[in-house]
Amino acid sequence: MQVLYDMINNKCIYVPIVLWFFIQIFKVCTDLIINKKLNVKRIVGAGGMPSSHSAVVTSLAVCIGKEYGFDSGIFAIALVMACVVMYDAAGIRRAAGKQARIINKILETPGLTTVEVQGKLIEALGHTPVQVFVGAIIGIVVGFII
Repeated sequence: MQVLYDMINNKCIYVPIVLWFFIQIFKVCTDLIINKKLNVKRIVGAGGMPSSHSAVVTSLAVCIGKEYGFDSGIFAIALVMACVVMYDAAGIRRAAGKQARIINKILETPGLTTVEVQGKLIEALGHTPVQVFVGAIIGIVVGFII
């Protein structure tokens, strides 16, 4: 029971999780305002402004830095992992989303291919560099405030 209590009271766990939740709710609300349609799948969906991935990993790194010192090995691990996640979000996953968009167009063009698919590929996989940057700034600010 003590382990559960410690986890619930660990800022390095709950700050990133709560931040992720609020950013995803923000995305649902902005999607509702823009498209005039409630899309609850946005709560767990990837992509969009700001990057919740970036916010989560940067808030985690800052929380770890505050807790264990910005000169600690654990902070170095968190910082490097944050950079990997943000690079992946703006680079690799964004490229995969662009490829999915092109493949979907090819598959929708009559007579162009004989490939049959069950559904469209997910196109909103990654983030633009601006979305990653804004998410990172939010994560850093929240990490230092809380």
